[in-house]
Amino acid sequence: MVYPDTFEGFAVQSAETWTQPKRTEYTPRPFEDTDIDIKVIACGVCGSDVHTVTGGWGACPYPLVVGHEIVGHVVRVGSKATTGLKVGDRVGVGAQAFACLQCQQCKNDNEIYCKHQLDTYGATFPGGFVSQGGYASHVRVHEYFVFPIPDALDTKLVAPMLCAGATAFSPLYRNGAAPGKKVGIVGIGGIGHFGILFGKALGAEVWAISRSNAKKEDALNLGADGYIATQEKDWAAPHAMTFDLIVNCANSSKNFNLDDYLSLLDVNGKFINVGLPEGDGFQIHPFKMMGNAAVFGFSHIASRKEILYMLKLAAEKGIKPWIETVPVGEEGCGTALKRCHDNDVKYRFTLVDYEKAFN
Repeated sequence: MVYPDTFEGFAVQSAETWTQPKRTEYTPRPFEDTDIDIKVIACGVCGSDVHTVTGGWGACPYPLVVGHEIVGHVVRVGSKATTGLKVGDRVGVGAQAFACLQCQQCKNDNEIYCKHQLDTYGATFPGGFVSQGGYASHVRVHEYFVFPIPDALDTKLVAPMLCAGATAFSPLYRNGAAPGKKVGIVGIGGIGHFGILFGKALGAEVWAISRSNAKKEDALNLGADGYIATQEKDWAAPHAMTFDLIVNCANSSKNFNLDDYLSLLDVNGKFINVGLPEGDGFQIHPFKMMGNAAVFGFSHIASRKEILYMLKLAAEKGIKPWIETVPVGEEGCGTALKRCHDNDVKYRFTLVDYEKAFN
């Protein structure tokens, strides 16, 4: 199969022009014998893409092709690849593209916490090559971070699972979301709506928690067992010490009274954050956590083991996230980034029509 020595993508050129990505040709890093090359057919648009290209999370190596919810077909397999993938397979790539695979964390299925982990885009690999993401014709990724996609999953629906879905799934799975457990999902957006879907798929009782009642109907249609609007007076009191786990997917900490949320937790209940707001984040006082021995923590994407199980579960349960498709291209990528920034989507975008864009 013939494919180019150079790839093409729609790259953001600067923080000032983040809504105007330009078609760009670039040379990927040298192909390693454990790499997989993928011809992209779809890519989700993540809030991380927006935080990155706007400079909200700090310095960015422009020009940069973002996108780490990638679905495509394998076009090249390294000679020492051992995961069994072959040319033509439909596969996915999430937010991680490399880890050492030798340290204690990697050997314990915690490669997402490897000190040597590198991101799918914006990371500097040996030789100075900056990784480029899925708003592109092709991507080159270490085989360990390439996942076979079950036939039952639709391409446009599975793409956002590879970051948003995985980010919601990991803390639910690791912290015991299961039958008999009561789980709260804070922030009903791109990640939060996956929290409802996967919380229910794992068998837990799931409550949606949002500022107003504006998303109540959506949350219940997604399968939530209950809904809490935090703008209502004394909203926390009826639910005090009743939750086993709360996963915070909110993208902002503005006017966020953390004490009220922590009061919802039963003894040894956990409040796990996956949203990454810009700015200074939360302030917390130990006295507010002692009354119920609350646990306050964070979670980062998902391991290979978790992603493979998540995809299997999604196929078995027929999980269908709420997706809007946008044709990939300069205009399409710019529009999707801008609308994602403005929270103008229910609840994820998937870029499609790659064959038309890249022939």
